[in-house]
Amino acid sequence: MKTRILKELKKAGDYVSGQELCNKFNVSRTAVWKHIKRLREEGYEIDSVTNKGYRLTASPDILSVDAVSSSLHTRWLGKELKYYDCLDSTNLEIRRLAEAGAVHGTTAICEEQTMGKGRRGRSWLGEAGCGIWMSFLLRPDIAAQHSSMLTILTALAVEAAIGETTGLQSQIKWPNDIIIDGRKVCGILTEMSMQMDEVNYIVVGLGINVNIQKFPEDLKDKATSLQIESGKKLYRAPLAAKVLEYFEKYYEKFLKTEDLSEFADHYNRLLVHMDQKIKVIRGTKEEIFLSRGINHQGELMVEDDYGRKQTVLSGEVSVRGILGYV
Repeated sequence: MKTRILKELKKAGDYVSGQELCNKFNVSRTAVWKHIKRLREEGYEIDSVTNKGYRLTASPDILSVDAVSSSLHTRWLGKELKYYDCLDSTNLEIRRLAEAGAVHGTTAICEEQTMGKGRRGRSWLGEAGCGIWMSFLLRPDIAAQHSSMLTILTALAVEAAIGETTGLQSQIKWPNDIIIDGRKVCGILTEMSMQMDEVNYIVVGLGINVNIQKFPEDLKDKATSLQIESGKKLYRAPLAAKVLEYFEKYYEKFLKTEDLSEFADHYNRLLVHMDQKIKVIRGTKEEIFLSRGINHQGELMVEDDYGRKQTVLSGEVSVRGILGYV
């Protein structure tokens, strides 16, 4: 009920009478007042005026269930939302929930992550209060070989959500790093559980650097945050909700074809190294190619100095710029 009242206050943008809330949610004035009181205790600034009602004037930067759910407009993704002050990893938590029978669309979000990881086993720590550390569960009826394309969809969803909520323009480094001004602002990791050749479930995890103000010396040339790029502190809950909304929209389109035919052109326009020389790293072997964008399976198409073309898969290589990360 508290979430529903908060959502109504956000939607109104002006005063909402107590009686209107009572009638809408079929509760007493006392119940409404108690929920308003709890929201104020959580940091929401709510003005109240006799004969006018309640008006939300300011929201705290928190990632509670109320904060995210009251900004969320999805049909199934994030409707079952779990919030944690601290977790080892949101991906690990979704795996645990999946094994316990959690439903499609279940989402975990936390303030602090202590054992997060990125692609190829790299660590991805989540400092408290500074970012969005979030994972969600999918139980799709798709071919296992098509599951890697979900990382592409997630990258597109994050890029769109950042643009809509902050006004910042970002790009994508294949397959799924979100880049602003040549530095990484978000990482994405998709993991799959299989039985024989069938998909049991898929975990999609992401970490967005939101309100981090500075990075260690070894990262400051490679990583950035939305606060650094925008010059202001940002509210994380609306951004988290918007990522889920865009992913749900893109995912439902993807299911119709199980390929990226509807997304490849848009993705390639966002690709930071499109038509540029890149370094493709396979183990200890490094090769230089010209990046030609992705195909409808999400593979990166590359071209060597002799014009010979080939495709590379995200699970087997790393891609770098000639002179640095991008």
